Amino acid sequence: MRWKKDELRGWGGALTMEAELARPERQTALTDTLAETPCPAIGARRSYGDAAIARHAIDMTRLDRLISFNAETGLLDAEAGVTISDILNTFAPKGWMPAVMPGTGFATLGGCIAHDVHGKNHQLAGSFGQHVESVLLMGPDGKTQRISLKSKPKLFRATIGGLGQTGIIMSARLHLAKCPAGNMAVHERRIEDLDSFLEAFNASRADYQVGWLDMTAKDTHLGRGILEEAHFASGPFVPSKKSRAVPFYLPGFAMSTPIVKAFNWLYTKRIPEAGRDRERPLHKFFFPLDTIQHWNRLYGKRGFHQFQCVLPDDEAPATLALMLEAVASSGLASPLSVLKRLGHGRGGMMSFPMEGYTLAVDIVNKPSAKALLARLNELARNAGGRVYLAKDSSLEAGYLPAMYSELEDFRAEASKADPEDAFETALVKRLNIRGQA
Repeated sequence: MRWKKDELRGWGGALTMEAELARPERQTALTDTLAETPCPAIGARRSYGDAAIARHAIDMTRLDRLISFNAETGLLDAEAGVTISDILNTFAPKGWMPAVMPGTGFATLGGCIAHDVHGKNHQLAGSFGQHVESVLLMGPDGKTQRISLKSKPKLFRATIGGLGQTGIIMSARLHLAKCPAGNMAVHERRIEDLDSFLEAFNASRADYQVGWLDMTAKDTHLGRGILEEAHFASGPFVPSKKSRAVPFYLPGFAMSTPIVKAFNWLYTKRIPEAGRDRERPLHKFFFPLDTIQHWNRLYGKRGFHQFQCVLPDDEAPATLALMLEAVASSGLASPLSVLKRLGHGRGGMMSFPMEGYTLAVDIVNKPSAKALLARLNELARNAGGRVYLAKDSSLEAGYLPAMYSELEDFRAEASKADPEDAFETALVKRLNIRGQA
């Protein structure tokens, strides 16, 4: 296998590493590559921090074949490199779709399993890994085995959300959900403050829910934003069209406080005071940022960090208020901030979801960002919450055991599956997830 020098970077662009990258197109090539240089697999590189960064890595995006599909049961067998958008575009016209979809359709099947992603319907559908029937896993010795919750429950739960540490995900059998329409009926309304936002989430009975927050708002307006509630509407499915792209990195002032405040004000005012109803195609509702390729260039070459945590119900109101105040006071907030309500579903030992509220906020990569991120991480830990490792670029290793209660069980399974730590990534080393340091 030919290795290519490349600069691996998280989607946020704040963390980078010079690396050697292999891109196999067949399982035989993958086996040969692993025999030559055992190393972790990566997907579309949509993780924001260093989860997909290593000195040597295997790019799985060319292993993207659809193997089989049962039109009666909705069971799909596909290689790890196929994207969620490809699955949606292929099977939505046939009446099927992934039961759980992340915020980007560019995420790969293997990446969604490795991070056990969640969507806007988590309170109903749980996490992505809960819909995976089985996984074809390749160990560092090149041998493969099919694992499931029934056949190897501990290894399976260590693989779901396991950051690729138990082996390379070759392919998976995934239960798709019924797709009753090509459009979503979306109700949008302004929310005036944080307390009103939490009340609105608690009262909502919508199948899909997501909130946008104005992270520059302070005082009585703290936590204001827009709530979207949606359900399936009507109409045929229309595949996504080629999206526009940000052609170059924008200058640093593009995310300055005055510009972000002005954007947030305009974004809020586009919704009438009485709210509005509209229908949106599936891909525009589920993957709104995919309509602009390379949107991460809006932050300039210095990039950004994304902080995402989930907080238990009892602690969420007070802790969210402290987090919003910290971000608003820092002047580092961007227009991209999301609040969601999560249920209890999670598929693996290291899966992120827990019942409560999840906040995600993009933070401009300036020297002062370090102190803000440290404060947010501390608040999450003290509240009994956890930080999403797929997004993380700043967490301290000592926080991990309190946030992930099954960490020791995970370490034991990962050590058995990969005793030489061949699959460690920069994230795993930074946080000592394998417990070797």
